[in-house]
Amino acid sequence: MEIQKHLDELTYEIVGTTIEVQKKTGRELLKNVYRQCLKEGLLHRKIFFLAEIGIPVLYKKQLEIDFI
Repeated sequence: MEIQKHLDELTYEIVGTTIEVQKKTGRELLKNVYRQCLKEGLLHRKIFFLAEIGIPVLYKKQLEIDFI
């Protein structure tokens, strides 16, 4: 139960950050600019994260590395 409460609070903060960034910057930003603003917003709230992590994707028997 304690873990769920923590996850709910973290989710609330993350969603709040995304809404705040969108309200302050508008909808017309390029993806990479929005991403940088979101990173700054999360760090400001002391939410630590990993960004653009490479993940392996297997498609038609070929391994490709993609970033999220």
